[in-house]
Parts: sequence; structure tokens; C-alpha cells
Amino acid sequence: MANEVIVTAALTGAGDTTGKSEFVPVTPEQIAKDAVEAAEAGAAVVHIHVRNVETGQGSRDTALYREVVERIKETGTDVVINLTAGMGGDLFIDPDDPLKPVDGTDLVNGLERLPHVEELLPDICTLDCGSLNFGDGSQLYISTPDMLRAGAKRIQELGVKPELEIFDTGNLWFAKQLLAEGLLDAPPLFQLCAGIPWGAPPEPGLLQAMVGMLPEGANWASFAIGRNQLRWVGLTAALGGNVRVGLEDNLYLSKGVKASNAQLVERAVTIVEGMGMPIATPDQAREQLGLQKR
Repeated sequence: MANEVIVTAALTGAGDTTGKSEFVPVTPEQIAKDAVEAAEAGAAVVHIHVRNVETGQGSRDTALYREVVERIKETGTDVVINLTAGMGGDLFIDPDDPLKPVDGTDLVNGLERLPHVEELLPDICTLDCGSLNFGDGSQLYISTPDMLRAGAKRIQELGVKPELEIFDTGNLWFAKQLLAEGLLDAPPLFQLCAGIPWGAPPEPGLLQAMVGMLPEGANWASFAIGRNQLRWVGLTAALGGNVRVGLEDNLYLSKGVKASNAQLVERAVTIVEGMGMPIATPDQAREQLGLQKR
């Protein structure tokens, strides 16, 4: 069990949430502001997506990532930067003509998901470790073994730490295969994701089983979406993991009460400290995760 618990704030994501809460940041200025406020509230890591400023939809625009990162650094805020590299995996199909992609598809190969990582060299970037049916309907997230091997190799060459996004047990099995093939540097970092239809359900027993599958010496965190987010903080910390909260995964502080990113971080800090565990500073997070301060 880690001595200090790392809190990650997942600030905005790419989901259709901007019309559901006025607190979801959209512009680079808003995302950077939320990153700073989350860090001040106790987050050692900020996980960053960007959005098209006109439509509010998720984007892969490197210029938007650059602006967010530059704005955070200009404030002098000490926080670990974690950029998503999961964009570019969305496939929508016509169920009656499944070889025909339909509107909403944004599907590129593993290396084309990394230009912003190559330019900005964040501390961490994500690597989504498998394909899955993404919610009801005909949307799929595509991340094949060949794509993952190519992406992992390039991320390793760049000296960036991949956060291995695990949406189900098969994803964890394959991530361990990447480690065995030398495509991941030790210590690996796993993020166990719960409650995303139709990946791993938010069942405490399943989380405990997945923790038991982790390779020796691995760092790990876990989160659950929606109403399970904050209760998952306590469960994860009790099992020895690091935690993630934020508006990417949940819009509410309590039933009917919309949250800001900083408020969700404050609540996570309260939960963890109430369990008698200290919160990691950014430098303690770097030491735990094997990161060099950039």
C-alpha cells in the first residue's frame, strides 16, 4: 500500500456533458483554470482532454492541447500533466450495413493518436488497452493489439509514462503482455475503470479481483463513473490504490447538486484523509510513479 494517495482530476473528457452542466470546461482557458483550481484543492495529477471551442465536442487538435498546457505552466502551478491519447478510436456503424462507418466516427491508427504527446511530452499519457462496445447502440471503441503495440513502443521511445486504461479483465491481461514484451517500462501504471457500459461493472469484488491480477510492483488507480464516483474513492483507497475524480466521469457532488472539478477533488481529499491516509503532493506522486520532473 502506498504511503500517500495520489488524487487525479479528470477535468472534462469528451462525452456529451457540456449541455448537462455549466461547470464542464470547454475552452483551453477554462480547462487550464480548472486544472489549477484542482491542483490547489489537492490533485497531484490533472488528466486533460480538449474540446472544439465552437461545438463543445472532443478534439484531437494539438494546438488546443498546447494552449492548455502552456496556460497551466504560466501560472507556476506544480501539477503532473496527464494527456489523453484515447481520441481517434471511435467507430459508429450502421447495424444493417456494418462495413459502412456513420457520422461520429473518428478512427485513426495508434500512432496518429499521439501527435500532441510527441510535441508536448507530458509526464503521462493514456493508453486504452482494448476495444469494447461503448454504451448502447452501435458505437465501438477500437484499440487492437497491433495498434497498442505500436502506440506503446512510440510512447516508450518518447520517455512518457503510459497510464494503462483498463476497461475489463481482458484489457488487463493484454497490458501484462505488453509488459512481458518489453513495451512498457517498470513500474507500470494501471487505471482500473469501472461502470463504463459495457466494460467492467462497478462491483467491489471485481475491483478486488483485478487488483489481484496486477503485476508485482505496479502502481494503480481506479475510478467509477456517475453516482459511484465518490464511494469508489473510499473503496479504492482501502485496497491500496490511488484515486480519480472529476467532471469527465461525474457531474454531481450529491444528488441534484452539480459539482466543479475543485469541489470533487476537495471531497476526495476529505474521504481519503478521513480514512487516515495522507494525500500525495506532486513531487510525491512523481516519486511513486517513477517520473522525472519536466
